[in-house]
Amino acid sequence: MAKAKQYLLIVDDEEGMQKQLRWSFDEYDLIFASNREEAITQLRRFEPIVVTLDLGLPPDAAGAREGILALEAMLALAPHTKIIVVTGNDDRDNAVACINKGAYDFYQKPIDPELLTIMVARAFHVSELEGENRKLAKRHNIMRLPGVIGSSPQMSKVCRDIEKIAKANVTTLLLGESGTGKEVIARALHETSDRTNERFVAINCAAIPETLLESELFGYEKGAFTGATRQTIGRIENANGGTLFLDEIGDLPLSMQVKLLRFLQERVIERVGGRKEIPLDVRVVCATHQNLSELIADGRFREDLYYRINEITISIPPLRERDADAVLLAKAIMARSKQELGKKTKPKGFSAEALEVISRYPWPGNVRELENAVRRAVLMSEGVQITADDLGIEASDDTIQPLNLKEVRDRAEYEALLKAFSLYEGNISRISELLGVSRPTLYDLMSKHGIK
Repeated sequence: MAKAKQYLLIVDDEEGMQKQLRWSFDEYDLIFASNREEAITQLRRFEPIVVTLDLGLPPDAAGAREGILALEAMLALAPHTKIIVVTGNDDRDNAVACINKGAYDFYQKPIDPELLTIMVARAFHVSELEGENRKLAKRHNIMRLPGVIGSSPQMSKVCRDIEKIAKANVTTLLLGESGTGKEVIARALHETSDRTNERFVAINCAAIPETLLESELFGYEKGAFTGATRQTIGRIENANGGTLFLDEIGDLPLSMQVKLLRFLQERVIERVGGRKEIPLDVRVVCATHQNLSELIADGRFREDLYYRINEITISIPPLRERDADAVLLAKAIMARSKQELGKKTKPKGFSAEALEVISRYPWPGNVRELENAVRRAVLMSEGVQITADDLGIEASDDTIQPLNLKEVRDRAEYEALLKAFSLYEGNISRISELLGVSRPTLYDLMSKHGIK
């Protein structure tokens, strides 16, 4: 079978140049555009893998402004597109600037068709390799980190960021709404680091009274206050060699913020009632659902402490922004809940209606709300499957509008496949029957969307 042609978009307002390039690239499906608006329209319609872009486009044919704007707009819409900037002899500085903005390469006029053909062929090859790598990443990004469940691009990015910083001893700030799993991410960071064999010590700054917080964090010496009958090691000292997780750091009282700042700067502590400085080796991970910038403006959070705790900041997306992850999480929660609640047989899964409700509901309480709903359904369900009524929630309308019809179709296919696999546990015959496609078609769809 002949290999399908590949789309190549040529953005150039000179008819002579278009005609020359048409003869040079007869092995590709060529699309032409003469200005920025046409280029964006063709990009939306055909989604070409490679683009050659002349910087001198009307109405600024003598300059590079329109070409650079076209480059920025196209990369914003399709960041994986390989754009080769074609320039005149005096435009080398602009070409280098385009490379810094994300262009794949640049080529100076006059055109040598043979060399440009080689450059375009290489761009197609690189794009193909990168596409295969993205497919492989999609296949393996479920539970990439200990305790983290998800296949969405949003959580995949969080996992990649955690893997990048795991070996570095940097103070990390996790931001996210309540219930998004900040402690799960903090534990995954600890277990992926070189400190995995040491302690992970978690403390909720909002759950301990201010009068007890200092002794809880730093410990105290015998006789430091009434009732201090023996020396007691604090949470920070207990985490020596390991990781200290300070949840809800935004609720830390100002008096304690000063003491925490000193520890982060000097890496030493003094127990309450003591005078001896104790050096410690502790990795600190902080988390909050609050806007720390607003707290700083209100005088409720120290700016110098803020800069100490956010050497690296990772934002954890809410569940409503994690494509198709709700279904995967619900399956995992159900399996764990059955074991914890002692329900070994029923229920065995979710009905199709329940999966639809789970995937469409916005989950304002995030993973915590999902876990409560599934655990309640597991406990109360009397049937073989958990129904939508067992969950006690209603689905909401999805208002997100993708780029074009092809993306709408691809997204719908991908979500339908995930739901079907969740429902029938990978039973190919049942899944193909549910989706109304043949087994070969199902295998093609699995390959297309990177589902293993």
